[in-house]
Amino acid sequence: MPRGVPKNKINSEAQEQEALFRWADFAVCKYPELADMYHIPNEGKRTVSNGAALRRQGLKKGVPDIFLPAPRGKYHGAYIEMKKIGEKPTTEQKQWLSELAKQGYCCYIADKGWQDASEFLTWYLNLEERK
Repeated sequence: MPRGVPKNKINSEAQEQEALFRWADFAVCKYPELADMYHIPNEGKRTVSNGAALRRQGLKKGVPDIFLPAPRGKYHGAYIEMKKIGEKPTTEQKQWLSELAKQGYCCYIADKGWQDASEFLTWYLNLEERK
């Protein structure tokens, strides 16, 4: 552990997400569909004018962080909402996930770190492939 870093330091949501995409870079050999997984940059601090412009362009509060466009089982694809360990989803995030699930997407809240998300993705990608 580097000096000055507490042993029980909790990673930020961004750090957990970066770790997940590093894992995906290695796991893509076994699961090639992970190459198509992407982040939906729908959050962040912005100026008032920039935020207004992005909303006019379709920015929506609560949209999940990650999408994997790989159909499996009864699902069209998978959405993941990444959370910092111990953090809970917002009302808007829960509403989005609920609506996406009704549309046939597999939705998951990864609130235990990148390993949690990687375990979900491994489970999901091992479902029977849709024909």
